[in-house]
Amino acid sequence: MLKKIRVVLAIISLVALTLLFLDFTGTASALWGWLAKLQFMPAVLACNFVALIILLVLTLVFGRIYCSVICPLGIMQDVVNFIRGHVGKKSKRKNRFAFKPELTIVRALVLTLFCICVICGFLTIAALIEPYSEYGRIVSAFLAPVYDSANNLLADMAASRDSYTFYHVDLPAVFIPALILSGVTLVVVALFAWFTGRGYCNTICPVGTILGYLSKFSLLKPVIDTNLCNGCRKCERNCKASCINAKTHSIDYSRCVDCMDCVENCSTGAIRYTWHRTFAPLAPSATDKSRRKFMASGAVIVGALAAKAEDKLTDGGFAEITPKTKPSRSGRIVPPGAVSLDNLTSRCTMCQLCISECPNGVLRPSMDAATFMQPEVSYENGYCRPECTRCSSVCPAGAIHPIDRAEKSAIHIGAAAVNLDLCLSATAQASCGKCSRKCPAGAIEMVAMEPAIEGSPLMPVVNDAACIGCGACENLCPVSPVSAIVVNGYEVHRHG
Repeated sequence: MLKKIRVVLAIISLVALTLLFLDFTGTASALWGWLAKLQFMPAVLACNFVALIILLVLTLVFGRIYCSVICPLGIMQDVVNFIRGHVGKKSKRKNRFAFKPELTIVRALVLTLFCICVICGFLTIAALIEPYSEYGRIVSAFLAPVYDSANNLLADMAASRDSYTFYHVDLPAVFIPALILSGVTLVVVALFAWFTGRGYCNTICPVGTILGYLSKFSLLKPVIDTNLCNGCRKCERNCKASCINAKTHSIDYSRCVDCMDCVENCSTGAIRYTWHRTFAPLAPSATDKSRRKFMASGAVIVGALAAKAEDKLTDGGFAEITPKTKPSRSGRIVPPGAVSLDNLTSRCTMCQLCISECPNGVLRPSMDAATFMQPEVSYENGYCRPECTRCSSVCPAGAIHPIDRAEKSAIHIGAAAVNLDLCLSATAQASCGKCSRKCPAGAIEMVAMEPAIEGSPLMPVVNDAACIGCGACENLCPVSPVSAIVVNGYEVHRHG
């Protein structure tokens, strides 16, 4: 979903900016001429501090979205990459990129020369590699004549029918040096994009270098969760900025243009665009094989030894506790008051208010494409306390209906299921029964696995008719990283 949003915004921006150079009626300039003032170098040269502050804030919060959403030359390179990815042999279209070290010296040298030219007044030289100017020249040289010719053709057709909806305009004059310069620029940029993806942006473009340095400090970034990564390197092979090193699970944020290709291509959901401190990368395991083994068994956190001592959770101050991870559920859980999955997904505006208001830490934004940023319930950090109704009281869109405490106690949002292979009591590893003792609905009972055998291990049995799906059993289960008892959500909530 993030990539789709980015692509839509980029298309709108590219079309709007292109029309600024093509429209001869003045309509485009009157309606969205501010887009040109939002370009980096024009804002610098005009001392447009409002635009510069906007770009600074955007970069420090979201990273280099300027390069993928606002800059027309950057978007044009994405168009070239898109064409490159859909022509030729399929084997050569996909997975064609690889991590490349940053050309630090080249970037710094180009930026230095660019700044010297700007400061010394040699703007004609600096403008040769200023992205907005480059794109303007390309459009004016090659698209404007075509656009004007098409308009004149429509004017002739309209005139033959006594209509004056269109009118003739003079075709732009052709200046051979300008045409050559624009042609060379187009070829160079297109070749860079065809063979290196965003190589031009991350090597030559001075605006990309400046914003790249700033984006290192951005709040939101693509982050690799080593707990979920299976080492397939698909993210690296599809990164047109060549800034993802899958071996070290690192991303060069100075070159990342936030295109979201890595987020979309990751089959395990290991890459998320989030607060950059949300997933502290664990120390890589000795081999990729051991990491995959951990992902399959869920028994040991491979990088736990690299965690800071003050960040470790302990049981009684001695034994280290493995944090819980989100289990695989047969049904998505949505908050009480949502009525059904369909009601929530059809009304939720993704305002995140309910998530912000949840005091128990059970609501979080969904990362699934179909329900992106809509609230879902998961119990790694807490459980849905029966007395809490705050999410239903703050929802402004009717996605979660207002309910009181009594109503909430009668709403069944899911039912718990026991994995006897993990249960400490059922496997006779310990006399547990914590899920039964802590269940607020009294829906779990401990019964003998073999009633005819004296001293048979006890196992938890869930009464689905009584279980409300609050998640107390799942959250408080001592088994980790995946609890021995997991709640599966109902598509339509039950009452009574």
